[in-house]
Amino acid sequence: MPVIVFVEHDEGRIKKSSKEAICYASAINSGDVIALVCGNAIQDEMELLGKNGANRVLHATESRLDHGDIQAYASVISQAMDKENADIVVLAKSSVSDAVAARTAIKSDASFATNVTELPDTTDGFKVKRSIFTGNAFAWVELLKAKKIIGITKNSVTYKEEGGSAGVIDYLPVLSDDDFNSNVTGREKASGEVLLTEAEIIVSGGRGLKGPENWGMIVDLAKALGAATGCSKPVSDLEWRPHHEHVGQTGIKVSPNLYIAVGISGAIQHLAGVNSSKVIVVINKDPEAPFFNAADYGVVGDAFEVVPKLTEAVKAMLA
Repeated sequence: MPVIVFVEHDEGRIKKSSKEAICYASAINSGDVIALVCGNAIQDEMELLGKNGANRVLHATESRLDHGDIQAYASVISQAMDKENADIVVLAKSSVSDAVAARTAIKSDASFATNVTELPDTTDGFKVKRSIFTGNAFAWVELLKAKKIIGITKNSVTYKEEGGSAGVIDYLPVLSDDDFNSNVTGREKASGEVLLTEAEIIVSGGRGLKGPENWGMIVDLAKALGAATGCSKPVSDLEWRPHHEHVGQTGIKVSPNLYIAVGISGAIQHLAGVNSSKVIVVINKDPEAPFFNAADYGVVGDAFEVVPKLTEAVKAMLA
């Protein structure tokens, strides 16, 4: 039975989180994994999805699909499920895919689970492990309907790049004006060399940096590590950093391989956004900072002394 993966892209370039979703689908079904791409994506990028496990790519090319209309995306996926006789759809968790998946589940009368952290258990039914309570607990959920929509978190499966290219096939679903009943009036694109949602490593700073004029050392460490930069909510509220760098319960929730927190006390709202990280490193001069309770590694010390030395050590190691 084919598995369809809804693939997101940014200015035509496929997001790594969607490539991980293809790896996940390939682990479920090594037979037929179909990547579904909407809008104006780069041809070579789509073909390279074969290295992640896609057997072929359906490319819905209609120009109206370039603008992120979630209702239209749900219609495209639902029609593709019928066309390909596919009972499983996999999506990488994002603000877009969560909304698309919920609508697709309704259209296709499918069971839906998001925040899935592992491959499904099919020994007795079809069960998935979900992260719940902002990552503080897990729940096993059985998907009972014949069709299933699975939204996975980052690092849910081993990432791979092997094999050859995938053939790209133009796909022309039937879309009505009702599929485009919302209007995007503006966009604000997150800046930075590495985006938070795609980052393997994140370096975040808090009020312990004392002011925006000291943010250069966060940027320097991030550049040395090839990392994204983030911040705590008070920092974005004070407008030291843009809101799109705010990591936490009311900001962006992240799941990098490595999260480095500099001068952040570790309020529960911040922890809710980072506790899916594989490894957390905390640098803080207060040995009683709550963040140390959640850290895998901690450094008690003045960030203005520790971070520059850490940056130089990283540069020397990678030289």
